[in-house]
Amino acid sequence: MTPPDRSPPDGDRVALAWLGQPVTVLALIVLVLNDHVLKAARPGPVTGKLSDVAGLVLAPPLVAVLVTLVVPRLGARAAAGLALGSVGIGFAVVKTSGYAATAASQLWSAVSGPSVVRADRTDLLALPALAVAVWAWRRARRDPVGRRGARLVRMLVLLPAATLAVAATSMIGHRDAVDAAVVDGRLVAGIGKSQDAGADPPWQWRISDDAGATWRDPAPAEEETLRAGSERTDRRACLPAAAQRCYRWLPGRIRVEESDDAGRTWRLSWQVTEDQRELLRARYPEAGPAGERIAAQDLAVLGVPGGRHVVLVANGRDGFALRDPDGEWRRIGFADDREQGPPPLGVISPGDRHHDPLRAALLALALGGLVLVVAGARAARTSGYGVVLPLVQVVVLFHAAVFLLVVWNVDDLIVFPLAAGCALLLFGGGLLALIPPAARGVPGRWTGEAMLAATLTVVLAGVPLTGWLYGRPVHASTALALAGSALVPGLLLGWRAARLVAPWRPPVAPPWPPLPPDPPYPLPPPAGGPGRVPTD
Repeated sequence: MTPPDRSPPDGDRVALAWLGQPVTVLALIVLVLNDHVLKAARPGPVTGKLSDVAGLVLAPPLVAVLVTLVVPRLGARAAAGLALGSVGIGFAVVKTSGYAATAASQLWSAVSGPSVVRADRTDLLALPALAVAVWAWRRARRDPVGRRGARLVRMLVLLPAATLAVAATSMIGHRDAVDAAVVDGRLVAGIGKSQDAGADPPWQWRISDDAGATWRDPAPAEEETLRAGSERTDRRACLPAAAQRCYRWLPGRIRVEESDDAGRTWRLSWQVTEDQRELLRARYPEAGPAGERIAAQDLAVLGVPGGRHVVLVANGRDGFALRDPDGEWRRIGFADDREQGPPPLGVISPGDRHHDPLRAALLALALGGLVLVVAGARAARTSGYGVVLPLVQVVVLFHAAVFLLVVWNVDDLIVFPLAAGCALLLFGGGLLALIPPAARGVPGRWTGEAMLAATLTVVLAGVPLTGWLYGRPVHASTALALAGSALVPGLLLGWRAARLVAPWRPPVAPPWPPLPPDPPYPLPPPAGGPGRVPTD
């Protein structure tokens, strides 16, 4: 009789069971809902702490699974201790050290896009959530995953979902100039967070004691006063000492107008043109469907000695703009000398456009794939394949178009798997277009002309799309219209290639006479009776 195996289970089986525990799956669901629904609806400390609690429950089993993938024979206790220790210590260091938070922000931005990790000692209140993770590990250790199917489900479903949830949790906002005010005779620039079209109240301030020449962080007492709240000004503001001189900002644009008659008539004082604003919109991801966060948000006017004045305008994701006492306007970013200034106006390159180069490449390939499918469908019909295979090609291309449409309208982590799926569908559609003619023995010249038509379409469509990546043309609608017109010569060439395909006919009868039919069975007896052998 073989004694039972009492050796401790491998770390990978326990780690996968830990990741599949109900409390871990619940933490995954809470983290996704909180970061992508609740934070947008109810931003504040409650939703912030809820993310920390859910993340501390979910992160240790995720780390343990990743570690055991790298070191498969690592023991269960060692994997759990390494995961719990690294998550707990890392969380405590980041939340108590500004330098560590900055480093974590840079690392997370490289992994999952623009991210912000802030040092906040009150977040340490979430550390007891690690006890829940320890409790879940003890339950998992008593019932490790044994069946191969169960392990496969956790690897293919829970592991990617947990990784994406943790990677995307810090993408909670971008710096946004939301407030401009005058407090005690000093300019105050309020900076908040924004994601998509919404923005939070200011959480950071910069103060200027010399009418915008230099800027500093507020003292603790000043910050408490600012946190108490400052009312947002109206869309217009006038000089207290000269009420006839007023300024106003226009919603949905970066444009400031001035008036010398207390607002009866207005004229342009400074603006960022709509073409320049469109290029800024391409630089700043998640700025709203219509670029709502690349627009004026607030304005303040401060009088200075000599009868002159300065104007501070908050322009959302583009930072602040300042009119100095001499009347010169300039963009100053977020009023921080430690950072680079705002990007130049009217200039852009593909490297500044985030996912736009990927979108342009996929669109050009999709147009080339459409030409190839049309040419292949017509060749298939001519060569006798009927309509079934062309319909399959159309269905495949339709799904590729749906993927491409989503890729053009989202700007987060899901872009890359969608782009991979779109490329795979385009490859499959093109392959289906070439298989039927090859099976019917279509001349190689047809294949050459069909590939030439698809290549010509990709090149012609790529010209306006490449120009759009460099800002010429500025608007995507113009580039899309020009790229769509590139279909015309490719479709004509691919359609014309069908002249090389001869109509399919069934094989004709051979030129020699047919063989005589087989004799009937059984053979009849020879003449003369049975047993008699005929003689010559």
